[in-house]
Amino acid sequence: MAKLTFLGHSAFYVEGDAYNILIDPFITSNPVAQAAGVQADGLQPHAIVLSHGHFDHIEDALPIAKRTHATVVANFELATHLQQQGAPDVYPMNPGGPHTFPFGSVRLTKAFHSSSHEGVYLGTPCGIVLTTDDGLRLYHAGDTELFGDMALVGKFDRPKVAMLPIGSTFTMDAKQALEAVKLVKPEVVIPMHYNTWLPVEQDARAFKQRVEEQTEATVVILEAGQSWSS
Repeated sequence: MAKLTFLGHSAFYVEGDAYNILIDPFITSNPVAQAAGVQADGLQPHAIVLSHGHFDHIEDALPIAKRTHATVVANFELATHLQQQGAPDVYPMNPGGPHTFPFGSVRLTKAFHSSSHEGVYLGTPCGIVLTTDDGLRLYHAGDTELFGDMALVGKFDRPKVAMLPIGSTFTMDAKQALEAVKLVKPEVVIPMHYNTWLPVEQDARAFKQRVEEQTEATVVILEAGQSWSS
């Protein structure tokens, strides 16, 4: 059984049978995480998987990687940049086929967004298909707009859980995320990248109602620090 804990914004901590995986750690400056008492120092991941290079997705990646020696998995430019900054173990990837790690496998997918930090270009933005060591398959869409090739994630990867941004302004809004659910066809949907700041304010309960009325998926709304188990 895998446990998925929402850390606020787009950050998740996945605890499997033998490995812990951290996705897009933005904790220290995240007002939602701080209000919930989530602390980066308490995490002990074996791997850190990053969707792209924006601050609100990588803030705590480097210090956690240095402390735990977790393998950082990211697009080529971002992985190389973090290695140059002192990350002790990185594995560069790009959208395409999966790679198998001791904790499971990772495949990076398309995402339509941007990726940079402090003026440095940090490669293509990505979505993440993560299969844990106990067989749970997750699709973390990263920051992205709606696009038709999400249907290929549903067809080939068949994720049980999809974590989808609904905040608008920088990503899909809730209406577009509903269409993403129809393309990906997961069993469980967890909304993310909303209500961290006013520009991404959204009504997750209204999103849940529309998704469950129009699809077979169940929407699980998690507050920072709350968990869902497979």
